[in-house]
Amino acid sequence: MYLFKILIMIILSSSFSYAAFVQNGIKDSIVKIYAVSKIPNYMEPWNVSIVRASGSGSIIKDNLILTNAHVVANNTFIEVRRYGERKRYQATVLSVSHQADLALLRVEDKDFFKGAKALEFGVLPKIQQKITVYGFPTGGDTLSVTTGVVSRIEHIRYVHSGERFLGIQVDAAINPGNSGGPALSDGKIVGVVMQQRRHSQNIGYLVPVNMVMHFLTDIKDGKYDGYPDIGILTQSMENPALKKMHQLDENVTGELIISKLYNCIAGESIKKGDVLAAIDGHKIENDGTVEFRHHEFTSYKYFLDMHQMGESVILDILRDKKIIKVPIKLLHKSNDFLLVKTLQYDKRPSYFIFGGYVFAPLTSNLLSSVRGSVLELRALTRQWPSEKKKGAVVLVRVLATEYNRGDHGLRLWPVVSINGETFKDFADFYQKLIQSKGEFIRLEDREGSQIAISVKDAKRAKDMILQRYQIKSDRSIDLIR
Repeated sequence: MYLFKILIMIILSSSFSYAAFVQNGIKDSIVKIYAVSKIPNYMEPWNVSIVRASGSGSIIKDNLILTNAHVVANNTFIEVRRYGERKRYQATVLSVSHQADLALLRVEDKDFFKGAKALEFGVLPKIQQKITVYGFPTGGDTLSVTTGVVSRIEHIRYVHSGERFLGIQVDAAINPGNSGGPALSDGKIVGVVMQQRRHSQNIGYLVPVNMVMHFLTDIKDGKYDGYPDIGILTQSMENPALKKMHQLDENVTGELIISKLYNCIAGESIKKGDVLAAIDGHKIENDGTVEFRHHEFTSYKYFLDMHQMGESVILDILRDKKIIKVPIKLLHKSNDFLLVKTLQYDKRPSYFIFGGYVFAPLTSNLLSSVRGSVLELRALTRQWPSEKKKGAVVLVRVLATEYNRGDHGLRLWPVVSINGETFKDFADFYQKLIQSKGEFIRLEDREGSQIAISVKDAKRAKDMILQRYQIKSDRSIDLIR
C-alpha cells in the first residue's frame, strides 16, 4: 500500500511538472506589443493625434507574430517584447486584414526568437470546451493567464471593421491590452482575443481559428484579397403569410432574394423574388441560418466566408418551384457593394477646402467620430451604389471668413449636386468643382437648400485661410497626386 501511494505521488508530480513545462513553453511564445499610432481627425481631416497603446500577440511559424489589426492600425512605430525578457525589438506589419481584425508582424532581428517555439493551430472548439487566454492587459506589465470556457459560437459584428463574421464568445476575463493574444485549448491556438462586451461581466470574443487560417492562406501569394461577398440582399421567410404570398410550400426553407446590388456578377442567374435555398449544398433555414455543426447554427455567410477570393460558391436557387444550381465566382468584397464603405485604416482621410468650406467623402470613420444624431447621413449607409452614384459627399464644416458669413454654423451638410449636376463620388465632385468656369459654385442638398460660393473670393481667401487655421494644405495628399 505504501509503495502504491509513492507511485501515485510520482505520477502526479510528473504530470504537474509536464504541465508546468508545457505552460512555460507557451509563455515563452507570448509577446507584448507597443504601438505608436497616428489617428486621423475626420472632423479636421488635416489633423492627427499621436496615441500610444499596447496589445498582445503570439509567435507562430516562420518567425511571425500574430495579433489583432486594431492593435497596430494606423501605426507609425511598433516594438515587441517577449515574456520573461526586458528588451524590446522593433517590428513591422507584414500583412493585415482589417475585415477580420488580424495582423502579422515581422521582426528582422533573429535574436528575438531565440528559445521560442512557434505555437500551433488547433480546430474550432466546441461549446463548453475549456480555453486559456494569454496576454498583457493594462494595469500591469507582466503576463496574465486566465481560463474559461466557450459559451457561444455565432456570427457577430467585429467592432474594428463593422462587418459580421463568425465569433467565439468566452467567459474568460478579457481586458484592454489582451487584444491580439492567443486563446489556447490543449496547447494549440483556437482563437485570437478580439473584443469584450461593454457593461457586462466576463463576456469576451475571439476571432476563430478558421478565420485565422483563411487569412494565412489568403496572403500566401504575398497579397491580401479579403473575405468575399455575393452582392445580394435577402430577408427571412419565417412569416407564413410571406410564404403563401410567394406561393411557397410550407416545407420550403430559405431566404427571399429582394435585390441584386451593383457589381453583382450573377446576371440573370439570380432574380428578385427567387429563394436562396442552400449554399454549397447546406440547407438555409427560414431565419437565414445554416447548421455548421450538429445542432449549431449561424448565418449562411459561414460557408461563404470559408471561400477564398476567386473561388466559386454553388447556390441553390428556388424559382417556379424548381431548384436551379447557380455557380457564382467570388470577385468582390462587401465594400464593393456599399455606398458608404466600412471602417478604413492605414490611410489619411480625403478632403478639399474651398473658400473655407471643408468637403470630404462620407465614410464610416467620419460617422463614427460624430457625436449626436445625423439621421440623414446615417440613412445613406443603408443605400447602395449604382453606375451613376458610387459615393457620397458631405460639407464637413465651415472655416469662418468674411466671404462665407451666414454659413459658419453649417456642419455635416450632405451635398447632392454641384451647379445642377450630380456626381459619381468625391473624386468626380472635386473635378467638377475645380474645373467650374462660372462665377459661382452652387451646391444643393436633397431638399433643395443652396450654398453659393464665389469662385473669385474663394481663390483670394485660400492662403489667408490656411495661415489663419494653421493648415498645411488645402487638399489631401491623394488629390495632390
